[in-house]
Amino acid sequence: MSNVTLEVDGHVALITLDRADKLNAMTPEMTDQLRTHVAAVNGDDAVRAVVLTGAGRKSFCAGSDIRELDTYPTAWSFRGRPDYCDAVRGLTKPSIAAINGYAFGGGLEMAMSCDIRIASPNARFAAPEIKLGWIGGGGMTALLAHSIGPSNAALMVMTGDPVSAEQGLAWGLVSEIAEADALVARAREIAATIASRAPIAAETAKLNLKAAFAMPLENAIQYERDLQTVCFATEDADEGRRAFKEKRAPSFRRR
Repeated sequence: MSNVTLEVDGHVALITLDRADKLNAMTPEMTDQLRTHVAAVNGDDAVRAVVLTGAGRKSFCAGSDIRELDTYPTAWSFRGRPDYCDAVRGLTKPSIAAINGYAFGGGLEMAMSCDIRIASPNARFAAPEIKLGWIGGGGMTALLAHSIGPSNAALMVMTGDPVSAEQGLAWGLVSEIAEADALVARAREIAATIASRAPIAAETAKLNLKAAFAMPLENAIQYERDLQTVCFATEDADEGRRAFKEKRAPSFRRR
Protein backbone atom coordinates (compact mmCIF):
# COMPACT_ATOMS: atom_id res chain seq x y z
CA MET A 1 0.00 0.00 0.00
CA SER A 2 1.29 3.43 -0.94
CA ASN A 3 1.26 6.14 1.70
CA VAL A 4 2.02 8.81 -0.89
CA THR A 5 -0.43 9.05 -3.77
CA LEU A 6 -0.34 10.86 -7.10
CA GLU A 7 -3.42 12.00 -9.00
CA VAL A 8 -3.27 13.93 -12.28
CA ASP A 9 -6.27 15.92 -13.46
CA GLY A 10 -5.64 17.80 -16.66
CA HIS A 11 -2.52 19.91 -16.19
CA VAL A 12 -2.54 19.71 -12.37
CA ALA A 13 -0.99 16.96 -10.25
CA LEU A 14 -2.06 16.31 -6.65
CA ILE A 15 0.44 14.57 -4.37
CA THR A 16 -1.07 13.46 -1.05
CA LEU A 17 0.80 12.25 2.03
CA ASP A 18 -1.63 9.51 3.05
CA ARG A 19 -0.86 8.31 6.57
CA ALA A 20 -3.43 10.28 8.52
CA ASP A 21 -3.46 7.91 11.51
CA LYS A 22 0.20 8.87 12.11
CA LEU A 23 -0.26 12.57 11.29
CA ASN A 24 1.27 11.87 7.86
CA ALA A 25 4.68 11.47 9.48
CA MET A 26 7.29 10.46 6.91
CA THR A 27 9.01 7.07 6.72
CA PRO A 28 11.86 6.01 4.42
CA GLU A 29 9.33 4.12 2.31
CA MET A 30 7.23 7.28 1.95
CA THR A 31 10.33 9.18 0.92
CA ASP A 32 10.95 6.66 -1.85
CA GLN A 33 7.33 6.93 -2.98
CA LEU A 34 7.51 10.73 -2.97
CA ARG A 35 10.72 10.70 -4.99
CA THR A 36 9.08 8.38 -7.54
CA HIS A 37 6.08 10.69 -7.90
CA VAL A 38 8.27 13.77 -8.25
CA ALA A 39 10.23 12.09 -11.03
CA ALA A 40 6.96 11.15 -12.76
CA VAL A 41 5.63 14.70 -12.52
CA ASN A 42 8.88 16.22 -13.75
CA GLY A 43 8.88 13.88 -16.73
CA ASP A 44 5.27 14.52 -17.72
CA ASP A 45 5.00 17.53 -20.03
CA ALA A 46 1.22 17.55 -19.55
CA VAL A 47 1.65 18.45 -15.85
CA ARG A 48 2.16 22.18 -15.39
CA ALA A 49 1.58 22.66 -11.65
CA VAL A 50 1.59 20.50 -8.51
CA VAL A 51 -0.41 20.58 -5.27
CA LEU A 52 1.08 18.90 -2.19
CA THR A 53 -1.19 18.13 0.78
CA GLY A 54 -1.78 15.67 3.61
CA ALA A 55 -4.64 13.27 4.14
CA GLY A 56 -7.24 14.07 6.79
CA ARG A 57 -8.02 17.30 8.59
CA LYS A 58 -5.51 17.14 11.44
CA SER A 59 -2.10 17.20 9.83
CA PHE A 60 -0.27 18.19 6.67
CA CYS A 61 2.83 16.39 7.89
CA ALA A 62 4.32 16.01 11.37
CA GLY A 63 7.81 15.52 9.97
CA SER A 64 9.83 12.34 10.23
CA ASP A 65 8.40 9.37 12.12
CA ILE A 66 10.58 9.58 15.24
CA ARG A 67 10.47 5.81 15.72
CA GLU A 68 12.14 5.34 12.36
CA LEU A 69 15.16 7.41 13.34
CA ASP A 70 16.53 4.66 15.56
CA THR A 71 16.85 2.38 12.52
CA TYR A 72 19.89 4.31 11.26
CA PRO A 73 23.07 2.66 12.61
CA THR A 74 25.06 5.92 12.80
CA ALA A 75 24.49 9.65 12.64
CA TRP A 76 26.44 9.66 9.38
CA SER A 77 24.13 7.12 7.77
CA PHE A 78 21.24 9.36 8.85
CA ARG A 79 23.04 12.29 7.23
CA GLY A 80 23.35 10.41 3.94
CA ARG A 81 19.73 9.23 3.72
CA PRO A 82 17.48 10.25 0.81
CA ASP A 83 15.62 13.33 2.05
CA TYR A 84 11.96 14.04 1.38
CA CYS A 85 12.47 17.81 1.55
CA ASP A 86 15.09 17.53 -1.19
CA ALA A 87 12.51 15.58 -3.20
CA VAL A 88 10.01 18.44 -2.97
CA ARG A 89 12.68 20.97 -3.87
CA GLY A 90 13.44 18.78 -6.88
CA LEU A 91 10.06 19.57 -8.43
CA THR A 92 10.63 21.49 -11.66
CA LYS A 93 6.97 22.48 -11.96
CA PRO A 94 5.41 25.26 -9.83
CA SER A 95 4.15 23.83 -6.55
CA ILE A 96 1.49 24.78 -4.00
CA ALA A 97 1.36 23.39 -0.46
CA ALA A 98 -2.17 23.02 0.93
CA ILE A 99 -1.47 22.89 4.65
CA ASN A 100 -4.29 21.16 6.50
CA GLY A 101 -3.28 21.11 10.16
CA TYR A 102 0.14 20.42 11.64
CA ALA A 103 3.20 21.34 9.61
CA PHE A 104 5.88 20.38 12.10
CA GLY A 105 9.57 19.71 11.60
CA GLY A 106 10.18 18.17 8.20
CA GLY A 107 6.54 18.83 7.35
CA LEU A 108 7.17 22.55 7.69
CA GLU A 109 10.33 22.18 5.64
CA MET A 110 8.38 20.41 2.88
CA ALA A 111 5.75 23.14 2.90
CA MET A 112 8.43 25.83 2.69
CA SER A 113 10.05 23.92 -0.17
CA CYS A 114 6.92 24.56 -2.22
CA ASP A 115 6.64 27.81 -4.16
CA ILE A 116 3.29 28.88 -2.71
CA ARG A 117 1.68 27.99 0.62
CA ILE A 118 -1.94 28.26 1.71
CA ALA A 119 -3.35 26.97 4.98
CA SER A 120 -6.56 26.00 6.71
CA PRO A 121 -7.52 27.94 9.87
CA ASN A 122 -6.41 25.04 12.08
CA ALA A 123 -2.92 24.90 10.57
CA ARG A 124 -0.03 25.06 13.01
CA PHE A 125 3.64 25.57 12.16
CA ALA A 126 6.59 24.52 14.32
CA ALA A 127 10.28 23.66 14.31
CA PRO A 128 10.08 21.36 17.34
CA GLU A 129 13.36 19.49 16.88
CA ILE A 130 15.07 21.49 19.63
CA LYS A 131 12.68 19.93 22.14
CA LEU A 132 14.16 16.54 21.26
CA GLY A 133 17.80 17.61 21.25
CA TRP A 134 18.55 18.53 17.67
CA ILE A 135 17.65 21.07 14.99
CA GLY A 136 16.04 20.76 11.57
CA GLY A 137 18.20 19.55 8.70
CA GLY A 138 15.97 19.91 5.65
CA GLY A 139 16.47 23.63 5.21
CA MET A 140 14.53 24.78 8.28
CA THR A 141 16.62 27.76 9.36
CA ALA A 142 17.46 29.12 5.91
CA LEU A 143 13.92 28.73 4.61
CA LEU A 144 12.35 30.28 7.71
CA ALA A 145 14.77 33.20 7.66
CA HIS A 146 13.88 33.90 4.02
CA SER A 147 10.14 33.48 4.67
CA ILE A 148 9.56 35.27 7.97
CA GLY A 149 12.78 37.14 8.80
CA PRO A 150 15.66 36.27 11.15
CA SER A 151 14.00 37.27 14.43
CA ASN A 152 10.82 35.30 13.82
CA ALA A 153 12.88 32.38 12.52
CA ALA A 154 15.00 32.45 15.68
CA LEU A 155 11.86 32.46 17.81
CA MET A 156 10.61 29.32 16.08
CA VAL A 157 13.84 27.31 15.91
CA MET A 158 15.01 28.24 19.41
CA THR A 159 11.74 27.64 21.24
CA GLY A 160 10.21 24.91 19.10
CA ASP A 161 6.78 26.28 19.94
CA PRO A 162 4.03 26.30 17.30
CA VAL A 163 2.51 29.36 15.67
CA SER A 164 -1.04 29.67 14.38
CA ALA A 165 -2.28 30.01 10.83
CA GLU A 166 -3.10 33.65 11.52
CA GLN A 167 0.43 34.34 12.76
CA GLY A 168 1.86 32.49 9.78
CA LEU A 169 -0.21 34.70 7.48
CA ALA A 170 0.91 37.86 9.27
CA TRP A 171 4.56 36.80 9.00
CA GLY A 172 4.30 35.84 5.34
CA LEU A 173 4.81 32.13 5.92
CA VAL A 174 1.60 31.47 3.98
CA SER A 175 -0.12 33.51 1.27
CA GLU A 176 -3.69 32.98 2.40
CA ILE A 177 -6.00 31.03 4.69
CA ALA A 178 -8.83 28.96 3.19
CA GLU A 179 -11.53 27.05 5.03
CA ALA A 180 -10.65 23.39 5.54
CA ASP A 181 -13.46 22.18 3.27
CA ALA A 182 -12.22 24.39 0.45
CA LEU A 183 -8.45 24.20 1.01
CA VAL A 184 -7.46 21.67 -1.64
CA ALA A 185 -9.99 23.11 -4.10
CA ARG A 186 -8.44 26.54 -3.60
CA ALA A 187 -4.95 25.10 -4.09
CA ARG A 188 -6.14 23.40 -7.27
CA GLU A 189 -7.62 26.71 -8.43
CA ILE A 190 -4.27 28.46 -7.99
CA ALA A 191 -2.52 25.55 -9.72
CA ALA A 192 -4.99 25.70 -12.61
CA THR A 193 -4.36 29.41 -13.03
CA ILE A 194 -0.62 28.80 -13.19
CA ALA A 195 -1.20 25.88 -15.57
CA SER A 196 -3.06 28.22 -17.92
CA ARG A 197 0.05 30.38 -18.29
CA ALA A 198 3.01 29.62 -20.55
CA PRO A 199 4.59 26.50 -18.96
CA ILE A 200 8.19 27.26 -19.90
CA ALA A 201 7.81 30.79 -18.53
CA ALA A 202 6.32 29.43 -15.29
CA GLU A 203 9.20 27.00 -14.84
CA THR A 204 11.80 29.69 -15.57
CA ALA A 205 10.01 31.95 -13.07
CA LYS A 206 10.49 29.21 -10.47
CA LEU A 207 14.20 29.05 -11.30
CA ASN A 208 14.45 32.81 -11.15
CA LEU A 209 12.89 32.96 -7.67
CA LYS A 210 15.50 30.50 -6.44
CA ALA A 211 18.22 32.62 -7.99
CA ALA A 212 16.90 35.71 -6.23
CA PHE A 213 17.94 34.14 -2.91
CA ALA A 214 21.08 32.39 -4.12
CA MET A 215 22.81 35.15 -6.09
CA PRO A 216 24.00 38.71 -5.51
CA LEU A 217 21.57 41.28 -6.88
CA GLU A 218 23.39 42.13 -10.10
CA ASN A 219 23.96 38.46 -10.94
CA ALA A 220 20.32 37.66 -10.23
CA ILE A 221 19.15 40.45 -12.53
CA GLN A 222 21.44 39.23 -15.31
CA TYR A 223 20.19 35.67 -14.81
CA GLU A 224 16.63 36.94 -15.02
CA ARG A 225 17.44 38.68 -18.29
CA ASP A 226 18.94 35.48 -19.68
CA LEU A 227 15.85 33.50 -18.67
CA GLN A 228 13.66 36.15 -20.28
CA THR A 229 15.61 35.67 -23.50
CA VAL A 230 15.04 31.91 -23.31
CA CYS A 231 11.30 32.54 -22.98
CA PHE A 232 11.27 35.00 -25.87
CA ALA A 233 12.70 32.28 -28.11
CA THR A 234 9.77 29.91 -27.51
CA GLU A 235 6.73 29.30 -29.71
CA ASP A 236 4.58 30.09 -26.67
CA ALA A 237 5.96 33.62 -26.58
CA ASP A 238 5.03 34.03 -30.24
CA GLU A 239 1.55 32.71 -29.44
CA GLY A 240 1.20 35.10 -26.51
CA ARG A 241 1.94 38.10 -28.69
CA ARG A 242 -0.40 36.88 -31.42
CA ALA A 243 -3.20 36.29 -28.94
CA PHE A 244 -2.71 39.77 -27.50
CA LYS A 245 -2.97 41.36 -30.95
CA GLU A 246 -5.99 39.23 -31.85
CA LYS A 247 -7.66 39.92 -28.49
CA ARG A 248 -8.14 36.26 -27.59
CA ALA A 249 -6.92 33.85 -24.93
CA PRO A 250 -3.56 32.27 -25.81
CA SER A 251 -3.16 28.53 -26.34
CA PHE A 252 0.20 27.56 -24.86
CA ARG A 253 1.80 24.25 -25.90
CA ARG A 254 5.07 24.18 -23.89
CA ARG A 255 7.17 24.79 -26.96
